[in-house]
Amino acid sequence: QVRPVESGGGLVQAGDSLRLSCAASGNTFSEYAMGWFRQAPQKERELIGTITRSGSAFNYADSVKGRFTASRDNARNTAYLQMNSLKPEDTATYYCAAHWTPYGDGYYRQPDDYEYWGQGTQVTVSS
Repeated sequence: QVRPVESGGGLVQAGDSLRLSCAASGNTFSEYAMGWFRQAPQKERELIGTITRSGSAFNYADSVKGRFTASRDNARNTAYLQMNSLKPEDTATYYCAAHWTPYGDGYYRQPDDYEYWGQGTQVTVSS
């Protein structure tokens, strides 16, 4: 099992950058595909992007393509979400999630694909 813990959120201005981190406990982090999601008040949870367990493939939502980049460091048991050119509509609680896939290297788009979730970190972008 892994237990993801997000950090790095905060209050920023439009156009600023933030890097979120997702530290996962356990010693099998490399067996998990990771996903980044966000949820704004009164809205559905939205996929931001996914990263395979090897870090070799990504899938980004149209709303963040070209601005957000996911990565991971398996040696540090940590996934990252670099967010550039932030907009007020990026305001949300951001979550990372883990899906156990020890034999495959795919990416996963649905919240139900993920077994383990962090508690979320708030990102607020002022105009």
